[in-house]
Amino acid sequence: MFEEMKPEELYKRKAHQQHTIVDVRSPKEFHQSTIPGSLNIPVFTDEERSEVGTIYKQVGPEAAKERGLAIFSNKLPGFIAAFQKINTPITVFCWRGGMRSKTAATVVDLMGIKNVTRLTGGIRAYREWTVSLLDEFDFRPELIVLNGGTGNGKTMILEKLRKEGYPVINLEEMAGHRGSIFGQIGLEPKNQRAFDFQLLEKLLEYQNEPFVFLEGESKRIGKVTLPERLYRKKEASRQLFIELPMEKRVANILEDYQPWKYPEKFKEAFQLIKRHIHTPVAKEIEQCLESGEFAVAVELLLMHYYDPRYEHSSDYPENRQTLVQAKSVEDAIERIKREML
Repeated sequence: MFEEMKPEELYKRKAHQQHTIVDVRSPKEFHQSTIPGSLNIPVFTDEERSEVGTIYKQVGPEAAKERGLAIFSNKLPGFIAAFQKINTPITVFCWRGGMRSKTAATVVDLMGIKNVTRLTGGIRAYREWTVSLLDEFDFRPELIVLNGGTGNGKTMILEKLRKEGYPVINLEEMAGHRGSIFGQIGLEPKNQRAFDFQLLEKLLEYQNEPFVFLEGESKRIGKVTLPERLYRKKEASRQLFIELPMEKRVANILEDYQPWKYPEKFKEAFQLIKRHIHTPVAKEIEQCLESGEFAVAVELLLMHYYDPRYEHSSDYPENRQTLVQAKSVEDAIERIKREML
């Protein structure tokens, strides 16, 4: 018979040995958020889950169980075959540690696949454990916070530093949002649950590093919010302010956002800030977006909207600020490295 495993035990096991976590929820649930590193071997498709749920509400739990078992029995060979391809210990989970994970663990165990456990309380319990830990987590490394107006290549710098092996926490990547009014265009914003799972994994991974790089974000990024304790540490940490030439900033924004792929979405988003820009300038930006002169539109947005707002938002003690003036992203990285030595 399979054993139960608590969230903290699961994390320790997957962090220190080969271990496979299997999410048996539907593909849609898996896509919305899952425990990082999980595989999806669903008991039901999205449509099947909806059907069983409807029966549960309209007829009752017994009828729902009967229909669920009928559906699952037809796909049993393929379900077992998927598990047989895994050659490590396995932990299965569903939403609340209910029938889906219990059925999956029982069947897999009966078919002779050993070292199978079930996550007690499902992903809901794992989420509660995550939030509790984030609320009280004492992150030891020094934070090196990259600041700078829009287009100064902060995210690009982080990614290049990460590729070179430096510890980096990319909050925008985790949030699926760039943090501006145009920030979610071309991306898929994450919900709080998915963000928290990824954030905790990184904090635990880097807990013994001397320092970690991250970007100077506000407390809210798109749909998600930073834990209060981490946000306060970020605000009290060393702040590097990146300054690149205007033409480089415009080029960085165009490379990142690629507005020609989503012209209508950019025009829609601009309407949300239009009233904050002097009318003649706003009209010129609108015309540029309409005609595809995106470089001109971006430069006007920087000069008349983003830069003035950023100047009012940067207020840190001088002893924690370091200005990094550079000619390019690559130059900024070299200057940051020298600053860290």
